[in-house]
Parts: sequence; C-alpha cells; structure tokens
Amino acid sequence: MVCKDFQDKKLSALGMGAMRLPVVGGDDNVIDNEETAKMVAYAMEHGVNYYDTAWGYHGGNSETAMGKALSRYQRESYFLADKFPGYDLSNMPKVREIFEKQLEKCGVEYFDFYLFHNVCEMNIDAYLDPKYGIYDYLIEQKKAGRIRHLGFSAHGGVEIMKRFLDAYGEDMEFCQIQLNYLDWSFQNAKEKVKLLNDHHIPIWVMEPLRGGKLARLPEAGAERLKAHRPDETVPAWAFRFLQSIPGVTVILSGMSDYRQLQENIHTFETERPLSEAEEETLLSVADGMLSDVLPCTACRYCVSHCPKGLNIPMLLDLYNEHSFTGGGFIAPMALMAVPSEKQPSACVGCRSCEKVCPQQIKISEAMSDFAQKLDA
Repeated sequence: MVCKDFQDKKLSALGMGAMRLPVVGGDDNVIDNEETAKMVAYAMEHGVNYYDTAWGYHGGNSETAMGKALSRYQRESYFLADKFPGYDLSNMPKVREIFEKQLEKCGVEYFDFYLFHNVCEMNIDAYLDPKYGIYDYLIEQKKAGRIRHLGFSAHGGVEIMKRFLDAYGEDMEFCQIQLNYLDWSFQNAKEKVKLLNDHHIPIWVMEPLRGGKLARLPEAGAERLKAHRPDETVPAWAFRFLQSIPGVTVILSGMSDYRQLQENIHTFETERPLSEAEEETLLSVADGMLSDVLPCTACRYCVSHCPKGLNIPMLLDLYNEHSFTGGGFIAPMALMAVPSEKQPSACVGCRSCEKVCPQQIKISEAMSDFAQKLDA
C-alpha cells in the first residue's frame, strides 16, 4: 500500500469511505454489517488505515456500522474521520450534542480527523457566525485531544473556500474536495487545488470516480487510454491522475462491494503518476464526455440585459452540473442560498439575454428546463 506523510503520521493513500457501504435489499438505510466487517478486515490486512464516515451517511447508520467493524482492532492501528453535519442548517446550534453522539455511535474516545462538513454557498454564513460556537467548540475539543486533526470539506466554489480560509485557515490542517479528471475543469477543481497548495494545506480527495461515472467510459475513450497503458484498468486511470497532483495525500473511495475494494487496493500497491502526454489524453477524454454541456464562458453580457437581474452564468454552471449528473444534491444545495426571485423559475423567457450571448446559448430554454428538473 502506498503511504503518504502527514505531519508525524503515515496515512494510506487510499482511504475507505463509508458513504456507499454494502446494504441489504437495496435499502440504503440498512447496512450489511457482516459484509462491511469483511471489507474492513481485508482493507486492514492490506494496509488501508484511513476510514471516513459522517453523520448523515446511510440514514445516520454509517457511524455505528464503522464503529462496530473497527472495534476489533487496536485503536492506534487506524485513523477514523468524522464530520460536523453543517449541510443541514438545523444542526448549527447542536455542535456539542452531535459531537458527543458521534463519539458514542463510533465507540471511540477521540477522532483522528474531524471536518467542518460540506462548506458551500448555502451554509458559509452560518459556519462563520460566532453565535453558533461551532469553530470555538471544535477548537476546544482539539485542545482536549478529542480531535487530533481539524479540517474541512467543501463542495462550494473557490470564493466560498477563500472566505472560509480567511476566517479559519490558520487552524485548518487538511481539506477534502471533489477532485477527479472530469471536474478538473467542470467543477473548477484545478483552481481549488491551487488555492490549497498556496495555503500549504494537504488535499483529501472525495469522488475520485465521480460516483462511478469514471469507472466506465465510452468504448472510444477507453481505447485511447488503453493505447497508452494496456495493463491499466479504466478506474485506475482516475487514481493515477490524482497521484499526479501536488498536495494530494488521501484519496477516499466509497467502495460498495468486496470486488471494488480488492481492485482499488491492487491499484494502490504502486504509485504510477501520469506523463504529460497521458494526462493530455485523459483530459481530452473528459472533454468528450462534456460535449453536451452548455458552453458558457461567463462573459456576463447576458446579465446586464436580464430584466430580472438573474446571475445567468452561475445558474448555467449549476444547470450543467445538474444535467450531467442526472440530478444530485450540488445544484439544489447551492440554490438554497439564492432568493426565490433569482431562481431559474424567475426567468420570464424574454430572450433579451440570448441576443447578446456570444455562444448563442438558448438561455431561456435552459432556465425553463432547469426549473422543471428542480421541481421533478
């Protein structure tokens, strides 16, 4: 197992995420504890020492399942990460109550790594609001040794991450972001990596396979990759891309069955970063996958012609994400911070924006479709 240095620790480069554990009968709330224990045993035997869970995973049952699976091992033999669930604003006043319950559910006395979960447009103001005492409480727990390392995860844009770092950056020891070769440009992950590198903050990766989309590619794309590395699997390419990025320390994979776990561990037996030519090919394959994405360049000509004052480039970015992913939580979550009069549904279809769009995007149709998708 490839390991990475983090302060005085050696962390397995592959971490086991507990958001997609094996379940019973297709019910995401009912974890198959026996299969989960089997997977954890295999991971421990093969050098994986980092395990990541969260309050909301599997309907609140992930922490308990991981606590049980890890309870048979010496506490010092693994690193456990958990998170404060700020993705739900109703949790903001409950940091003490939730933290204590998380320790109880996991059956541990401390967390090796603890994160402000999902810093984004919807919750940044609340995270920075001292009345909730979240930052103060977590710093207090770190001083008491109940949190060994404090960090944050982010699905928000670069500007949101900057706001968070401006406030708390001196105390952030690591940051977890959605990072893969598709989102390198699509979700502006390249700029997020640069921001974290500039702050000398180690990077933890979530969604390395984009929810499984990068585990299977169109045949033409897969053949292009195979021409470079005949012995490399399609999923392995996604991991090799991440091994090429400065600052990446832990790569989390939410493996839902034993076979996926075995294959990923096999990949991480070696470190084989991509050459420049290989990376160019891989990013070209990603561009092909994004061929149907609306080509907004954020020139903002449209904004000055919108009678409703909609932030059209931002809405089109979210529309592209929502359409490509086939739904998901990112766009609805970001739109929670947008007033009702600035939502896609506020578009009146006047097409004034389209008259000045250099890319000739049919913006009014996109806004109508977006509103329908959000209501579906």
